[in-house]
Amino acid sequence: MRLPGRQTATRVLVAAVLAAAVVAQAVAALRPHIPLLLAATAASLAVEGVLHRWQRGMVSLFAKSHADITVRHVLRDLLLVLGLLRLTPEDEETAYTVLVAGLLAFYALHCAIQTASVLVRRTRTLPVVTRNIDASALRLTPAPPALLRRPGPRLLVHGLPATAGLLVTAATGEPRCAAFGIAMSLGLALMGLYDLLVRLLPSRRPAGEQEVLDWFDAWLAEYRPTVGLYFSGGASSAYQANMWLEPLAKLDGRPVIILRERFMLQKIAATDVPIVCLPKVSTLLRLEQSGLQVLIHPSNSGKTSQVLRIPTIKHTFVNHGESDKLSSCNPYAKAYDEVWVAGPAARKRYAAAEVGVEDKDVVEIGRPQLDAVRPYEGPPTGTYTTVLYAPTWEGWDGNPGNTSVIEAGENIVRALLADPGVRLLYKPHPLTGSVDARAGAADLRIRELVRAANRERSGERPADGELSCRTRELDRLTIASFRAAADSVERMLLQSTPEPGRAEAVARATAAWERAYWASLPEWEHQVVTDARPALYACFNRADLLISDVSSVVSDFLASGKPYAVANTSGLSEAAFRAAFPTAGAATVLTPDAVGVRGLLDTVRKPELDELAGARAALKRRLLGADEPSSQERFDRAVQALCAVARKRRLPGQRRDEETVAVSGTLTLPG
Repeated sequence: MRLPGRQTATRVLVAAVLAAAVVAQAVAALRPHIPLLLAATAASLAVEGVLHRWQRGMVSLFAKSHADITVRHVLRDLLLVLGLLRLTPEDEETAYTVLVAGLLAFYALHCAIQTASVLVRRTRTLPVVTRNIDASALRLTPAPPALLRRPGPRLLVHGLPATAGLLVTAATGEPRCAAFGIAMSLGLALMGLYDLLVRLLPSRRPAGEQEVLDWFDAWLAEYRPTVGLYFSGGASSAYQANMWLEPLAKLDGRPVIILRERFMLQKIAATDVPIVCLPKVSTLLRLEQSGLQVLIHPSNSGKTSQVLRIPTIKHTFVNHGESDKLSSCNPYAKAYDEVWVAGPAARKRYAAAEVGVEDKDVVEIGRPQLDAVRPYEGPPTGTYTTVLYAPTWEGWDGNPGNTSVIEAGENIVRALLADPGVRLLYKPHPLTGSVDARAGAADLRIRELVRAANRERSGERPADGELSCRTRELDRLTIASFRAAADSVERMLLQSTPEPGRAEAVARATAAWERAYWASLPEWEHQVVTDARPALYACFNRADLLISDVSSVVSDFLASGKPYAVANTSGLSEAAFRAAFPTAGAATVLTPDAVGVRGLLDTVRKPELDELAGARAALKRRLLGADEPSSQERFDRAVQALCAVARKRRLPGQRRDEETVAVSGTLTLPG
């Protein structure tokens, strides 16, 4: 993690070097002084490369100050021409008229390329973007080269021959060098302009807006989705939708995923479910005429209200996890037709919160994702007890009790690392440090503690040959490979209808990867787990004990029946803490000094000392519901029931059409 102070110092240094280079170039051009002119121009070009490679933020800052790349490049070339004119006898100055005219023509072409680039981008900005859908009818094509779409790097590359030619002429006094360089720049610019203009021909550009909308309406009419997952959010929030992908794919009916942000298409994990991104509200409202009956919402966002206005669709809130935090009973939940929760505890939580959610609208479905969590199989039998420390993040409200990382994290980790029989898995929340810098700093210190502890241990390391093979296979199935210049249209072209059986292949490959991953790690080595793999539930299955905070991680871990602990950094007494947070009712409550870690480890290794086993089983039923029927079955039943309600509210003509389709066998609807 780079510190803000270091970033500021780097930016100031880069800006100072660029300013000094420009001043030195101006001085050298006016004196004139050839060595200084050459050195200053070279330094200026080098700084431009640094800006566009590593300091993109400064590029935007310069642009806002009306000192963008075009201004800087023109100034650089003008100073070179000025220096040449100062070095040239008066009777030979007219020889440079052609060079100046060539430079002016080059900059005119640069402006023309930028205009064409904007037009091409507009033709490739479709009102609907998809994944897992055959959109070949939309005349999708690969994107233009990235260089043609980025004015800064393009001007540097296209203008480099001209600048180099001027520099050689300044050093040798031979105008033909500058003329040759300018001619090369003009040639590069003309080729780029031609490439873009060809893409604007009617036969070469993608389908227009109305054609895309007509295609989308036809796809909806053919596919006739019954249930959808609606998601909108920032790039780091994609995990909230990803945890519902597998339960959605297993539903009876025709599922679809509805997104609102174009970038989110590539944040959604591997799935065979069709994905459509509808950025505009007007396009989103076309869902009203589709067969879509239910939308499932794993999170609230500013754009949620836009889809709630569609009267033909029923909406349910499932959240992306359940905990005792206030966010688990947000007043916004009353905007949905139903709220689906895991078990009786969440129902009581909504009733106690008095946020406007009526009890009749709360449906208990369990947690379908937890089918992957293996149940307790007894105390650890190997040399090491595996402990998963998975603290949550600091949250938006700044409550000091949200995360244990700041006040207790280092103490907990030190206490665990002090036990020679412990193997630690540290998995921080991906948003740790995003609100409170203290949490980010504590996270870095904890990682260093883990690394230092590993340096004190040694032993044989297993070969990772199988892991490499399994990783390649899983990547092949789940990670779409695109060239760097690919835009949304090109990715849409490449991410068409998935091959039959891909979902089953991904499940098998994931299971094989997880086995190979854990087998590749020494049993004595502590791990910091921050990548998407292994997933949290895979860590659950490996751990003998969980230490966490008040969060959905605790509720989910209860599915395993294994011992767990919750850190109390709220300032409340243990009794008040347990009363305020029911998920801690069957946990060992740790204080910030972590003095209870040793006794906690004893209860894990010696089940006869574990007095909370019965309480965990009871709490599991309260939080997650009964084991039978399975959560997936309850989830499916809830979907079918809400679909039936949605069909009753449709217009009589629409209902007759759907019943006709159901009878014909094209689509089987529940009820």
